[in-house]
Amino acid sequence: MGYSVGQVAGFAGVTVRTLHHYDEIGLLSPSGRSGAGHRRYDDADLDRLQRILFYRELGFPLDEVAVLLDDPESDPREHLRRQHALLTDRIARLQQMAKAVEHAMEAKKMGINLTPEEKFEVFGDKDPEQYAEEAEQRWGGTEAYAESQRRVSGYTKADWQRIQDEVADWSARYAALVAAGEPAQGEAAMDMAEEHRQHISTWFYDCPYEMHTCLGDMYVADERFKAFYDAMGVGVAEHLRDSITANAVRKV
Repeated sequence: MGYSVGQVAGFAGVTVRTLHHYDEIGLLSPSGRSGAGHRRYDDADLDRLQRILFYRELGFPLDEVAVLLDDPESDPREHLRRQHALLTDRIARLQQMAKAVEHAMEAKKMGINLTPEEKFEVFGDKDPEQYAEEAEQRWGGTEAYAESQRRVSGYTKADWQRIQDEVADWSARYAALVAAGEPAQGEAAMDMAEEHRQHISTWFYDCPYEMHTCLGDMYVADERFKAFYDAMGVGVAEHLRDSITANAVRKV
């Protein structure tokens, strides 16, 4: 008879609603039905669900997961090898970030005054505000860069910690949104794009919608920015660019 949708939800730690959604979009359709017409999943269905959840955890949009899994030439072992490589890479990046956070915590505890470079060490060499001057030069003016320099010159260690905490919180929520398959033009994504713009305006320089759209384009065109955002999950840079554009159209 296989497993009921409730049993599978319990095994996998997902909601019944999620399994219904996967069925509706053709990502995971149960192999059978009970006499009463209820969904019944077999072991092959559970294997596919495991691969789906691995890819979802790695930040793949659901439509890309479907393409990967439905490739007639795909090999389940190849999926596992690919996922293992991606997870290993993510673990290495997280370990590097954890080490940087520990350094910042120790410096704060000992009252050490961090240098500007050290303040952003938690982001490695891919902090999205690190290239504010390049962004300013791209727009052909100096006001944004001058304003950013004026503001940050007065920030305390507590201010920098708050900035980092806000970035980390926003990043986690946006990565989860992308992983859940939320469209870039949806209300949730556009609201987070607006939050992103407000963060820049609050801490660095006034960022009107036209400038924010230019930033979104640069997050994809500049490999350093793209690497920073895509480290949150596959396709995040492009998704953010599109949600920034959609938010600008909505607001203007």
